[in-house]
Amino acid sequence: MSIIEDNADEGLGRRIRAEREGRSWSLAELAGRAGVSKAMLSKVERAEASPTAATLSRIATAYGLTMAALFEPAVSAGSRLQRANDQPVWRDPKADYLRRQVFLHPANPLELVEIELPARQEVGFPASAYHLIRQVVWVISGCLILMEGAVRHELAAGDRIELGPPSDIVFRNESAQPCRYLVAVVRR
Repeated sequence: MSIIEDNADEGLGRRIRAEREGRSWSLAELAGRAGVSKAMLSKVERAEASPTAATLSRIATAYGLTMAALFEPAVSAGSRLQRANDQPVWRDPKADYLRRQVFLHPANPLELVEIELPARQEVGFPASAYHLIRQVVWVISGCLILMEGAVRHELAAGDRIELGPPSDIVFRNESAQPCRYLVAVVRR
């Protein structure tokens, strides 16, 4: 398993650039649609900066994609098996959260993502990231605080929650131990 992080991931930058160029958008147009500075986008495309999860989410949303689609390599039509070592893994440079893309296939609206959120860390996503998807979060181990707008949900191992209408979401680990959870995403 190789972790996609920091300057090591030129593939992510190439994918973001290819999506932008495929739409004939300038950096300024993507910046306006994503709410991310043109300078940051340029650095991400050149693999000179590692974006946070929130930044990637904004970029993906501007493209009408889920965040997972920015990581997933092309999947062959006949491939139903993907070994653990071949599943894309990425670490957020700010929160140090680890994201494993367990399942994504263009012909299936379901995506599965495993997250490990370190102790005393949080990661947030804007409401716009949830307009094209529905999500269920299932805690595998540890404790997770999920802020859905102003509503606080406290989840322990085995608990699950279906996210409601789009709102700003913060995943927070207030404990001294890492928290692992699975996110099931259904693209609309």
